[in-house]
Amino acid sequence: MLRLRAIYTCSWRVFQFRTCSCKPLISQMIKCTDEEQAFELIKKNKATFSEKQVECAFNILWQFQQQRTSFLKNVDCIRDYPHFLTLHNLATSQIEFMDDDTLVNVLYFIQQCAPEAHDLLVEALVIESWRRLERFDINVLSKFSSCLANQHLYYSPLMGKIADIVHRNLETIDDLRSLSVLMVSISSLTSQRFQQQLVNKTEHLFDTIDSSQVNVARRIVQFLRNIKYSYYPLLERCNKVFLSNMNHLDLDSISKILSLYHFLQFHSFEFVKMAKKRLTEMIPLFDHLDGFVKLFVALGPMAGPEEKKQLKSTILLMSEELTSQQALAVMSAMEEMESRNSHLIKKIASILHKHLDDYKPFELLKITQTLIFLHFQSKELFVKLRELLLRYLKISVIPSEIAILVYALSILPSSNLGEVEISQIEAVLPQCDLNDLNGFATSVLRWIQYDRKYLDSTTGKQLKLLQKLDHYGLQRLRKCNSLNLLWKELKSLKGDWFTESLLEETVATLLRLMDEINSKNVAEIASFISRTNYLNTLLLDRIASVVVQQIEKIHPFEILGIILPFSALNYDPPQNDEFFRICIQHLNSYLSGLEPPMLVFLGFSLAALGYFPEDLLKAIFNIKFLSKLDSQLELLCSSLNRRVQFRLMELNRAVCLECPEYQIPWFHDRFCQQQYNKDIGSMNGAQKQIYKMLAEVLGGYNCVKASVLTPYYHRIDFECVLDKKKKPLPYGSHNTTLGKLPEMHWESNTQITGSRLPPGAERIALQFLDSRAFCRNIPHLKGKSAMKKRHLEILGYHIIQIPHFEWNCMALSTKEARMDYLRERIFGEGKS
Repeated sequence: MLRLRAIYTCSWRVFQFRTCSCKPLISQMIKCTDEEQAFELIKKNKATFSEKQVECAFNILWQFQQQRTSFLKNVDCIRDYPHFLTLHNLATSQIEFMDDDTLVNVLYFIQQCAPEAHDLLVEALVIESWRRLERFDINVLSKFSSCLANQHLYYSPLMGKIADIVHRNLETIDDLRSLSVLMVSISSLTSQRFQQQLVNKTEHLFDTIDSSQVNVARRIVQFLRNIKYSYYPLLERCNKVFLSNMNHLDLDSISKILSLYHFLQFHSFEFVKMAKKRLTEMIPLFDHLDGFVKLFVALGPMAGPEEKKQLKSTILLMSEELTSQQALAVMSAMEEMESRNSHLIKKIASILHKHLDDYKPFELLKITQTLIFLHFQSKELFVKLRELLLRYLKISVIPSEIAILVYALSILPSSNLGEVEISQIEAVLPQCDLNDLNGFATSVLRWIQYDRKYLDSTTGKQLKLLQKLDHYGLQRLRKCNSLNLLWKELKSLKGDWFTESLLEETVATLLRLMDEINSKNVAEIASFISRTNYLNTLLLDRIASVVVQQIEKIHPFEILGIILPFSALNYDPPQNDEFFRICIQHLNSYLSGLEPPMLVFLGFSLAALGYFPEDLLKAIFNIKFLSKLDSQLELLCSSLNRRVQFRLMELNRAVCLECPEYQIPWFHDRFCQQQYNKDIGSMNGAQKQIYKMLAEVLGGYNCVKASVLTPYYHRIDFECVLDKKKKPLPYGSHNTTLGKLPEMHWESNTQITGSRLPPGAERIALQFLDSRAFCRNIPHLKGKSAMKKRHLEILGYHIIQIPHFEWNCMALSTKEARMDYLRERIFGEGKS
């Protein structure tokens, strides 16, 4: 009651006329303790109700609902009161007397009471608001935009008018709370330039808000998510607001923030750690289904083993009551948790099956992907899924939706596509963007790959469809005249079709548009290039030039993405010293703000290029950092966890071998032994050929070792030793059996001991290099392979690399030619 009195104290001061009649009735309404009392007052005073009393009545009813947990049920209860219609009619009759603030407040309150889709009062209030739109102050305008958003009118002319008003008046707006509401509402109608203006204005006003303004910070992040812009300076500032208010964040807020961060790929382990602790404390507090499902979805993917067990057992007990959307949310969370609880999977799958007809195409795709990932098998469920997907496919006319349906069909067990469906795909191809075309191509390639009757009529049509996809993909690239528009379609492309059919043309398009590479998109373009394994020096030189010229406009978070293609593709730009010096300096000023996994990846990427910045290495190789990294690894998915650990090991090895002066100890011995025991490989066909021929060339299998592990655990395909006269030395009984962990002894970082070499003898490492060791388009050694070569040379080896394109060329098509090739490489001579 005190809160309601406070709300209306201000209203009474502003609203002066009808004072005598308003105040007593408003005071009586404020003293009401439930809806029944409020409606009784409405009934008795309906003849004299003013517009302010109408506003007060709606506000009080709304406050009562916010104090209850079963919100929707109580809203229905309100609308069932006989005198709700009376209040509704009173509001309709008072519209012309309402001031701007009252008008929009009544609209907001009536919307919360869940009226019909075309409620006459809502329509009248919206029309009147439209008439007054230009005179609304920023607070009223923001609330009105929120009302339109609640009606999903994001693309309406009225929302467009609001966007125009904000654009015209942006310089004079100084209320970030109201602006943040408007930004979220109009985000679908903003140009890229306007978006940047809004971001700049938000940065300018950010310090004007109190550090407790969580909702403002959340709306700012929501806006960035809506426009798909991971703007790190704002995200960091919002993150600080969330961290300082963590103890006051409820489940809904934490869930929403985690979801927004995930979409924007913004990693704050501090937030995740604190959120995990807070959510774990909430487990005993939620005994109702809605809350516990939200808790399961938010906490499950980052929970520890005990918490996961507790969450799964509780959700299993509640599973009978799950709605279709709750079941889908739980199943998706189980995929993120990499759950293998067959009983729970089966239970949730049965609920999904029961509600299958209620799901939309995208949800059906998600269900299909999740069930396959969780290794769930049910012929009946998959048959029903296929029927629904085909039913949607026959009526759909939206290219992106058709692409989703076709992709979902392609990953179903024992699935194929008929002529009717192929014709439907062909009909929408001219309207498809690169993402849609890539989805279709991936699906068609999957069907062709698994089709047993490769030459039947259906497969023939699939091959023709693939040719059409190539045509439309190339046409779209050639017509593209904007790098930013191109990037929107490129950023998520992957798969064999894109690589084989479009990569060359994509690089040509990037070259044509490379003058548009700037500080805002340079990291994204660089990351894309690193994924393609395609070395184009002109593009990389342009990236290096932009970084050197505009480094102050680039956030340190983006440096990793920028360095990646140079590291992965083993390329030094012409201004390499200046380029890497500037990148490293930019990082050094921000080392404390970077998350541990990112520091590890940065350290490794620079090490692959032969750069070992001392400040970065000191930041990584210390007890405090490694302890923090260990705690954060627990919050990562298993695949990323392994990747971070492996990169740390590789960085540790590189520093020990290439920078012994830093005196950083080698501490990955146990880790490497565990990895080696898990990954006992076997020779491929080419390696078996080479092994057999090496034995002949060197004089027997006792003169060659296969699958050798060096100190620091580099794996060598083959090893042999030549004396000072280049005669092979036998290993005797010390030859290594493939797959058996050899004993390794060493006294320093640069010497192999345990089997001393005679004076003048030379240890030789022979490596067969398959296509993965080279750039896709040219025979240029990639970064990891080049780094391994450096390390083996430091360890005392003479390196002989046997590239796959040399071993498999026509000149080496006979055994004799290959034997001569090996002799030449080992002894420097041809035929013996």
